[in-house]
Amino acid sequence: MTAPTAPAARRVDRVFDKVDLGPTAMSARSSLIIPPGRDSWTDPFLLMGEELVNQPGFEWHPHRGMETVTLILDGVLEHGDSMGNAGELGPGDVQWMTAGRGVIHREVAARSEHAHVIQMWLNLPSHKKLVPTGYQDLRAGKHAVHTEPGVLVQVISGATGAVRGPAVNHWPILGMVITLDPKAEYRQVLDGSERTFAYVIAGRLTVGGRTVRAGQIAWSDPVSGQGDPTTLAFAAADADEQAAVLLFSGRPIGESVVAHGPFVMNTRAEIAQAYRDFHSGGFGGIPGHTSLPAGA
Repeated sequence: MTAPTAPAARRVDRVFDKVDLGPTAMSARSSLIIPPGRDSWTDPFLLMGEELVNQPGFEWHPHRGMETVTLILDGVLEHGDSMGNAGELGPGDVQWMTAGRGVIHREVAARSEHAHVIQMWLNLPSHKKLVPTGYQDLRAGKHAVHTEPGVLVQVISGATGAVRGPAVNHWPILGMVITLDPKAEYRQVLDGSERTFAYVIAGRLTVGGRTVRAGQIAWSDPVSGQGDPTTLAFAAADADEQAAVLLFSGRPIGESVVAHGPFVMNTRAEIAQAYRDFHSGGFGGIPGHTSLPAGA
């Protein structure tokens, strides 16, 4: 009887520092973690930024053809949209917004304070570009949890072992926040056909044997065919400090990407149509009750 083959160990192919953009018109501090336009390196992930949102925040703007995944690190983010939805997101909450055929929305710091957030843009395949718009508010206390000695894995999307995150996907994505106590180690099983990134939120750790510190992102490219298991190893590098890392993994879509402003499609003609639809009211209007009442 032949012993089962151990999953292949993944390596880290590249590590980048986040790029500090300083204050902007929308936020007190802005950084780019995944710059746009490097699709061959990042597919299916389009871009990711870190913001300290204050006033005025990201007032009304449209999207089509992609999804946004927003993680609140600190503070409270208020949101509203052209479908009449409104709400607040607090520390540890994640919002998974499917822009799909089109939405107009806003994201501002609640009660004129601040919100420290990470937001990723996730691509959709061509046959899913115009799916109905929708929100999933994934509250901190309702993430699926996997624990090992010294390790807490909060699963947002996809499955790891017997644990499945609450997000419903249009394209299969594994997403989680991993917290490691000092000197703790953890191995995450990943599909070999997927591209994976690990962004270090806090602390310092080794990822696939390479040291990565807070504010850096490590990328691991696909290594084998779909369904082949691989593992990515994590180890907290400091003896007296926890490490926290945001891990996302997904199979590359492999289609052309044409992005212009807030729209992400496959052709320039589709971008032009998105602008026509937006300007003709096809994304809906801005309802007056999407701002929360003062003191809410």
